[in-house]
Amino acid sequence: MTDYWRETFSYFGLYKEMSKVKKVFTPEYFNYSKPEDGKAGNKEKYFLYYEPETVVSDKIVIWIHGGGWNAGNPKYFDYVGQYMAGAGYRFISLGYRLSTQVKYPCQIEDVCEGFNAAVDFLGKKGIDTSKIVVSGPSAGAHLSSIMCYSKAVQEKYGVDISPVIGYVGFGGPYSFREDQTSTLRMLSNNLFKKGDDKKTGEPLSLMSKNNIPMLLIQSKHDGIVGFECAEDFAKKAEELGNKCEIYSVEDKKNTHSWYTAGLFLEGREENKTLDKFLGWIEQL
Repeated sequence: MTDYWRETFSYFGLYKEMSKVKKVFTPEYFNYSKPEDGKAGNKEKYFLYYEPETVVSDKIVIWIHGGGWNAGNPKYFDYVGQYMAGAGYRFISLGYRLSTQVKYPCQIEDVCEGFNAAVDFLGKKGIDTSKIVVSGPSAGAHLSSIMCYSKAVQEKYGVDISPVIGYVGFGGPYSFREDQTSTLRMLSNNLFKKGDDKKTGEPLSLMSKNNIPMLLIQSKHDGIVGFECAEDFAKKAEELGNKCEIYSVEDKKNTHSWYTAGLFLEGREENKTLDKFLGWIEQL
């Protein structure tokens, strides 16, 4: 309960720091709606592309935002793109329809569709897309992990993950445990239609054998998503022979929102989690 209240009271500081971020880079907007979405398309099905002034890496980061499946969009998390572009990475921030509009599996359908569109978008720019790192916090970790590690989902939605060389999830609800927090239970209940089997959208249940190495960044003082979720996922990965590393957050700002997204408001020198994230990508 202590971590829950720490999480709740952390929002003011988080929002305050977000408001200070300077918009150095103007991202390119792309709506990936299909004809069946109508003439105007769907306003949530878009991504933002951030091109750094100086590219320091041949790796591209595709990031799926969090927000409890019911909130958030790439524009809201602009500060993440600002940081990554400033660090010299080509960066795509991918949006999807929220659970307030439609229920699962629409979200994973969008993420797969958006990923394919993003790879095509970059290819048309003449950018090498052979080294992609997929990442996401919280609900974004849930969705991106399904896309990367579920062969059934990949086949159903025709997503080609062959360019993906690494996966990083922050605070992911990879398993819907019976002892999950009441907050996570409420959010996950709202993600699915009443009566649906949550196993159909549980990363743990959907994981297949895969060669993509994964880094699971999780805090033991999260307040919303238990550390056990990452441990469950890592155990399943080990059983299948998938390469997995769990990183336990050491920073003092270790509540859910701070270490899943707020870390991009700090510098690499002061934030050990951010340093781990970038260092792990550099070594791929």
